[in-house]
Amino acid sequence: MGDWIISVAGTETGARLALGLALFSALAHAVFGAINKGGVDPFLNRGAINLWYGAIAAPFALFVLPLPSPTLWFWLGISFVVHIVYEYLQASSFAKGDFTLVYPIARGTGPLVALVLAAIIFGEHFSAVQWAGGAMLSAAIMGFAVANIRSAIKAGAAPGSLGPAIRAAVATGVMLAAYTAVDAYGIRQAANPFTFLAWFFALGMVGFPFIALAKWRGMVVKPPLRPLVLRGFVGALVALMSFGSVMIATRVDSVGQTAALRETSIVFATAIGVLIFKEKIDAPRLMLIACIAVGAVLVEVG
Repeated sequence: MGDWIISVAGTETGARLALGLALFSALAHAVFGAINKGGVDPFLNRGAINLWYGAIAAPFALFVLPLPSPTLWFWLGISFVVHIVYEYLQASSFAKGDFTLVYPIARGTGPLVALVLAAIIFGEHFSAVQWAGGAMLSAAIMGFAVANIRSAIKAGAAPGSLGPAIRAAVATGVMLAAYTAVDAYGIRQAANPFTFLAWFFALGMVGFPFIALAKWRGMVVKPPLRPLVLRGFVGALVALMSFGSVMIATRVDSVGQTAALRETSIVFATAIGVLIFKEKIDAPRLMLIACIAVGAVLVEVG
């Protein structure tokens, strides 16, 4: 399978595969965000998720796939550090703000930055239409976030109280763009892309779970473990599909296009926010969702 993925990189087949994987990853990531946001605490959720996906991936990393080369170990180490920071910021933003407030802000900072990083790091070239699509995608997502902020203030939230959540979400978006570039470069250093993925998930087991454990120990009233374990297992399965899909997509096709298309997750996240978290949406935000979709189309076909 790994050899086939490498063989279709840069081909029409690879482009079609990347498109499907990027959109699937967008849906899966929105579901993952909702799983991480819900429950008793985002820090505990993330710790349980990482523990589970590490346990699932470790046997494949140790006994099935080739061991990483020294170069790949280096990039796995960089990825490990970047993801610890990203995961901490994401959990912080979820703890401080509503899902439909912080998620669009984090995702909105990504598409245009991803195109710039892809051009600089990977030497990818984009047409004027694609740059316009990326700008439209980012602007529409950020506009969606602004609309959500105004809605929260109208509902009675003090403007100052939203600041910590907004700052955490912006920082999350910056780290999202950073890990996209680092991981896309890292997976290209692997003879077998699944070696990178297996060790990425296996190493995740020894990172954030310790932060979650410290959080759990500091709680006066500790939540029951059974729902947390179940949430972690479901979240781990979704994470394996979401991250695995987007990384394979960046391996076979444009990093910039894949990263931009993945940000259509905001469309799915909005539906989840409305249906699951009972959050409100109005006509202006529906129009912004349409702009997000148009921007994604321009990035793909421009």
